[in-house]
Amino acid sequence: MLDVGCGSGRIAENVLDHGAAAYVGVDFSEPMLDLARERLERFESRVELVCGDFRQVPLDGTFEVVIGLGLFDYLPDAEPFARRMRELCSGSVIASFPGWNWFKGPIRKVRYEVVNKVPIFEYTEDGVRRMFLDSGFAGVDFVRPGRSGFIARARV
Repeated sequence: MLDVGCGSGRIAENVLDHGAAAYVGVDFSEPMLDLARERLERFESRVELVCGDFRQVPLDGTFEVVIGLGLFDYLPDAEPFARRMRELCSGSVIASFPGWNWFKGPIRKVRYEVVNKVPIFEYTEDGVRRMFLDSGFAGVDFVRPGRSGFIARARV
C-alpha cells in the first residue's frame, strides 16, 4: 500500500493492524514523518517512510492500493498527483475530496484560509471523474460519507 500525504501515520497504523503486508508513506514534512516513525515503530520492516514531493520521489514498483486521504484538500493543481498515482498503481486509488456545502463551506474557508493562511480547494464528482480518467484510470466510483465531501475509488 502507498499512502500519499501520510502525515503522522494514523491511517498506516490502522491498515497495518488489519493485515496490510507492507506500507509506504510519502509526505513532504519531516516533522510529520518523525511522528509516523514513532507511531509505526512496532511494524518494523513492513513500513517505509519517504520525505519529499510525491510527484518526484523515487519509488520502486507498483502498488495494489494507493490512498490519498486528506491530501487533495490542499492541492492547487491536483492532476500531476493523479497522474503519478496512476503510474504507481496496479489496482485502485482511494482518495477523499472536500465538497462545498452552505453550512460548513464558509466556516471551513474562514478557518483555513483567513485564520491559518492555508488555501483549500473543493471538488465536484464530475471534476474528479474527469481528472482520474484523463490520468489513465479505467473507471471511477464514488461514495458519499457525509455532507462535507466524498470518497472516490479510481480503478486501473
